[in-house]
Amino acid sequence: MARPKPLVAGNWKMNGLRSSATELAALADGLGSGSRAPKCDVMICPPATLIMQFAAQAAGSAIMIGGQDCHALSSGAHTGDISAEMLADAGAVAVIVGHSERRQDHGETSAQVAAKAGAANGAGLAAIICIGESEAERNSGQTLAIVTGQLEQSLPLSVSPDDVIIAYEPIWAIGTGKTPTADDVAEVHAAIRRTLVKRLGESDGARMRVLYGGSVKPANAAELMAIDNVDGALVGGASLKATDFLGIIAAYRQ
Repeated sequence: MARPKPLVAGNWKMNGLRSSATELAALADGLGSGSRAPKCDVMICPPATLIMQFAAQAAGSAIMIGGQDCHALSSGAHTGDISAEMLADAGAVAVIVGHSERRQDHGETSAQVAAKAGAANGAGLAAIICIGESEAERNSGQTLAIVTGQLEQSLPLSVSPDDVIIAYEPIWAIGTGKTPTADDVAEVHAAIRRTLVKRLGESDGARMRVLYGGSVKPANAAELMAIDNVDGALVGGASLKATDFLGIIAAYRQ
């Protein structure tokens, strides 16, 4: 069965000011068009303060704009939060939910992640659901149990490969420079695929995109993106500079 179209998404986290629009412009220029364009979708998820500006700037280009988190409710007395409807209204087409930094720093549970993913889909956004194990969990041999458990519990009740994307990000590899071996990544992504097929059926389970994230760089992108069941990347720090991000996207220019 044909692999789904890859996606390379950049998570800017708490980085970026209005002046960062120069990096977005450089990325758009570097992507090219027609036969020069990479064979993957491209997305930038900037801070909420930049979504409207970036969405307007990226209009007509190959770059999609996403958010980094959303509340499970569409409105209400939730100071400091932002709803999926607000992100969509600002021009986002997707939102990251369940990132390890949200799970760790804010104590988010997989049930809360599932509620956020459902809210995102309800607002017309694709939900990029993040899952991944800690170093202690990996060292104790719990990786597959943790990852598949998070996946099963983080999926919303209604799931479609058109509006849900999975991102496997081993927590111990995020921003550390450490990267699992190709065999490690292949084993986890195969387990994720089996779980998706069991939940969604053969066709939809095979069509859902499963991204890898965790110290993805231009130097290792081609190897990681060539692994079975890896349908792109969720990139952190290396997405902040257009030159680095384009180096990762180059894995899909071959």
